[in-house]
Amino acid sequence: MEGILNVLKPSGMTSHDVVSCVRRLTGQKRVGHTGTLDPGAAGVLPVCVGRATRAAEYVLEMDKSYRAELTLGVATDTEDASGRIVAEKSVPILDEETVRAVLVQFLGLGAQVPPMYSAVRKKGVRLYELARRGETVEREARSINIYRLELVELGRNTVMFDVTCSRGTYVRTLCTAIAEKLGTYGHMSFLLRTAVGPYLLPEAQTLAYLAELAAVGRLHEVFLPVETALQKIPALRLPAEQAERVKHGGTVSCEGLLENALFQLCSESGELLAVARFSGDKLQPQKVFWTAD
Repeated sequence: MEGILNVLKPSGMTSHDVVSCVRRLTGQKRVGHTGTLDPGAAGVLPVCVGRATRAAEYVLEMDKSYRAELTLGVATDTEDASGRIVAEKSVPILDEETVRAVLVQFLGLGAQVPPMYSAVRKKGVRLYELARRGETVEREARSINIYRLELVELGRNTVMFDVTCSRGTYVRTLCTAIAEKLGTYGHMSFLLRTAVGPYLLPEAQTLAYLAELAAVGRLHEVFLPVETALQKIPALRLPAEQAERVKHGGTVSCEGLLENALFQLCSESGELLAVARFSGDKLQPQKVFWTAD
């Protein structure tokens, strides 16, 4: 039993809790999630099982979409509703045109400083561990890209919006930045991840449903093939001799491909064998998915 499960993570569970649950349901030890969701957040959490764990890094790089709620007037130390209130400020009267004009300013390439309450490491220590000890350290800004940022609903003190962004974007931090542009403080009061690449919220499975399927031996029916994690990587079919070499991690001579580009290497019948990087005149397997079993 292996592949990728599009799991609907509930609020109140950590991403690691979800992985532990999938391990119990599948009986597999090799299980890993592909991008942490905060305990208070819900939504799409792709979970890789068995050989599919080798594709986790490609899912991590995928763009992500969220629906978020920003509550204005109150700042917290965690930038979300789980934190301690650290500042308050009156909220100006806002209209949709004003809010949309602010949101559009965040579109495109930008930089973002990771919040102290995050899993980023500083000298080997998670930032949230330092934050819990009351420490604040310098953090380097990271490049992010926001592709879509749309107002969904405007309340008196709330802004509901949809965002599609690159890996590494903290929606909590985006919320505080939007609030600042609106002339007040703010924090993220709700977060739902609606997509990770091709893995969409309407197709996500609850843990309760997965448990029901496992109980009757039908869990395999909802596994997605590892190829779903590689959709943006072009595929090459190899003749039998080269395919056999790739199965064992061997390189393949080739010409005319884009330097440093990734490719799926498949057998003549289309079976996925490996993901390889082209360098010089050779395709060097980076991840081999084929096994003899």
